[in-house]
Parts: sequence; structure tokens; C-alpha cells
Amino acid sequence: MSKRTLVTRVFAAGILLCGLAIAKAQTPAPTPSPAPLPYGANVSLENARKAAAPALAEAEKNHWTIAVAIVDTSGNLVYYEKMDNTQLGSAQVAIDKARCAAAFKRPTKAFQDVLAAGGEGLRVLSLKGVVAVEGGIPLVMDGKIVGAMGVSGMASSQDAQCAKAGVDVLK
Repeated sequence: MSKRTLVTRVFAAGILLCGLAIAKAQTPAPTPSPAPLPYGANVSLENARKAAAPALAEAEKNHWTIAVAIVDTSGNLVYYEKMDNTQLGSAQVAIDKARCAAAFKRPTKAFQDVLAAGGEGLRVLSLKGVVAVEGGIPLVMDGKIVGAMGVSGMASSQDAQCAKAGVDVLK
């Protein structure tokens, strides 16, 4: 390779590196996630039933069959109901979704989205207790997490639709 070709390549590499540095400098810093809500007193049986009713009604309205589980902040089951003809596997999945949402203070959809992005998001698979499927949502009362609801039986977006109908009652 001639000296002139070498100098040209080194110059081109320098320009490329400068361009990359400028692009990196202009990339906005990621917005920090808001602090998770604190835990509050555990959801009562009365409020668990109150939250489950609209979730079940949403499923019935759409001719869906689901299982609904409500856990306290420690993941202990407070309320559970499975509609007739719901697939048997959904019984445990609903509980697992609720426990995940309570333990990690976020909807299970957050894990689904991180996993779907791939790359570093695949690390989610190593976290014990994570259910990376939409349908688990924390229960919030007075700005504090009091438990969580998990719904399973249909497509994950339909499970989430039912769960949202339930958790919105307690806000």
C-alpha cells in the first residue's frame, strides 16, 4: 500500500470517528425512570372483590374466559376467581402475573416490552419471578401499591384490558 493511500485511509477514519463523536454528543441522555411508588397497606378482601368485578365483567362482555388473581404486596393470594371453561393453565399464570406486578412494582407489560426489544433486554429472562407477558398490573390506592391483579385466559392484550378495567376502580 502506498504512503498516500495510507494517509488517505487514516484521514478518512479520523473524520468518521469525529462524526461518530459528534453524533454521540448530540444524542439526548435517556430520561430517568420515575421512582416507583411506595408500598402501602395490603389490599383488603373487600377491595380485591371490588377490583375483580369489573375485570370479570369486561371479559364477560367480550365473551372471553379468564382467571383473575389478586395478591397483596407480598404476593400472597387475597382473591381468585376463574370463569367457567377458562383454560386450566391460566389458573397459575394469573397468580404469577399478579405476583410479578406486586414484587417489581410495575405492569408485566414492562417486562414484555423489554424482552421484545432483544439485546440487553434478554437479561430479563434471568430474573426470578418475572412474567414477561401482559396482564399483571399493580393495584394503587392513595398513591401507594397495595397489591396487584393478574389476568390470564385470552391473548395478553385482552388479559390486560380486563385487568385495567379492574385496577382502575381502586384509583
